[in-house]
This record gives sequence, structure tokens and C-alpha cells, in this order.
Amino acid sequence: MSVQPGWYVDPADTETRRYWDGEGWLGAPIPVDATPPDGPPPAEPPPAPVTPAAPAAAHPVTAPGWPPHSGPAPQPGHGPQAAPGWGPQAGPPGWAPPGTPPGWTPHGGPPGWTPQGVPPGWAPPGGPPGWLGRPPEPRPHGLRLAGYGRRLVARLIDFGLVFALNVLVNGWFVWRWLDELMPYWREAFRRGMEGNTSTEGMPPISEQTGLLQVVIVVIATALWLAYEVPAMAANGQTIGKRVMRIKAVPIAADQPLGFGRALTRWTTLGLPTLLWYCAGLGLLLQLVDSLSPLFDHPLRRALHDKRAQTVVVEVPATATSPAPDDHPQPSGDTP
Repeated sequence: MSVQPGWYVDPADTETRRYWDGEGWLGAPIPVDATPPDGPPPAEPPPAPVTPAAPAAAHPVTAPGWPPHSGPAPQPGHGPQAAPGWGPQAGPPGWAPPGTPPGWTPHGGPPGWTPQGVPPGWAPPGGPPGWLGRPPEPRPHGLRLAGYGRRLVARLIDFGLVFALNVLVNGWFVWRWLDELMPYWREAFRRGMEGNTSTEGMPPISEQTGLLQVVIVVIATALWLAYEVPAMAANGQTIGKRVMRIKAVPIAADQPLGFGRALTRWTTLGLPTLLWYCAGLGLLLQLVDSLSPLFDHPLRRALHDKRAQTVVVEVPATATSPAPDDHPQPSGDTP
């Protein structure tokens, strides 16, 4: 997934903003706090051709060690004088051989061109510092994308808190479910130790056991819903996300998620809990959703983020001390 065209903070100068056309920077930068145009910047007029000054008649200027096409090489102390730093490989500033494509430079080829055999980490001349030919990492609303480690730790904290709620609310139902199953498993264990594989005469499993299993799963799902959705709707943060200083925000605008978007986001990950008793199908779906940010570039969105059109970002340490280039962007700038 490539970064969509739009106005972004320039990684080379965080006080300016430039237009990214999907393949490279386009046009001149503008101040970061200025309102960018709706589309790309207007095309710049082509630079006027540079005409080298005519050399003096008595002392023609040539490149060092480069004799004219005719006549013997000048002897030391005699003949034309060379212009320092000018040679046939480079030419004067702005010079290009006839018939070359627009934007060609004698030192390296067209902009963004990479010669064969370059060392790792080489960047073409003129790119921003640290740029390796890839677009810069997006910063939705001027904030860094949350890393995978922070998101995992935040989710584990939330799971621990939801588990504690289940111990309090669901504990009695779990105890009743285990009490119904224990006679069957005790007899199965005893026969296994004796080498008896017969299933005749085994204690029956009552219908109440299946009902208790459904009740336990429904209560667990409801507790997770009550824990996560209201908190995410208010400010995009659960307790785990607050601890890890990350939050979920809509891609289109820097504003709270709202109940509808928070519910849509949760149902993709939380609703499969109802399918836990179906041979682990619910757990498999949740595992796929949890691992999906590892394969989404460059926004690192999970399946529940894509469905709700959200992205998880880092929260600055203090509101008065943002990161050096954490400048807010106008609503709707981020693709």
C-alpha cells in the first residue's frame, strides 16, 4: 500500500509542508501552518537556459587537460587558460548535452535514478536526509504511528482487566460448568490409568453443561463490550492504551471515534468470542485480526482498523511539548 498523494510535513524541514504525488515530492515547500491548496501546486516555469559567457579572444577558457579538437596540446606557460572546476564531464551550471530528457543531470541521470552496484543505503542526490527512495512514513494528524510492541502490551493489559471482571461476574457459572463435567472426566481418567478404553457406563454429561457454556461465553463477550466500546468512543483509549500512550483516531479527521465507529471497530475483534465453543473458530478469527497489522503498510492497520477507518497513533508525552515534527494537519489531509 503506497502513500496517497497529498500535502505532508517535509521530513527534510519540519517547518514546511510539500506535496507528495505518490512517487516523489512535487513543487516548492510552503510553511507548515499555511493552508495548502486543494490539489497539487501549480507547475513551475522552466528555468531560463544558462548561456556561458564568451571567452576572451586572447585567453580562451577550456577544461584542465582538455585540448581543442584540432592542434597540438598547449605547452606549459602557453595557450588557453582553463576554468577551475569545469570539465567536459560536468559542464557549466545548468548545462546538459543536447537531446537529453528534461531534468537530466550530468552527475547521475534523471531524478530518482539509481546506478547499478550502489552500496546499501545509498540515496539519490537531492532527496531528504535519510531517504532511501521510499516515501516517508505517514503521520496522521501529525502524530507518529503506534508501534507493534506498544499495541500488543496495551491489548494484554486490557485482556487482563477483562479477565478480572470475568472472575468476579462469571466465576460462579464457570464453577457450575466444571462441577457438571468433573464426574465424567474423573471416570475417564480412572479408566485411562487402568488401560480400559471402554465408554460403556460413563457418567452422562447433562444438557445443563452446554447451556452453562453458552452463558459463560455470552457474559464474557458482554463484559468486553462494556469495557472497551464506551471508553474508545469517548477518546479512543482504553486503560491499556492510556498506559502505553497510544490511541485510535479516525483517518479522515482528528476527532473522537464516536459510539458507532467504536462499536464497528470492536465487533470485528470482540464478536468472534461468541464462536469460542465452535471448535476454536472464534479464537482463530481473533488471531488473524491481531496479526494483521504486521502485514499492512504503511499505516499498520488491523482488520478492525480498516473496517472502522481508524489508525492507532502515539500520544505525545505532554500537550505542551509535542515531538519536534508533530505538527497537526488540516482535517482530511491524511489519506
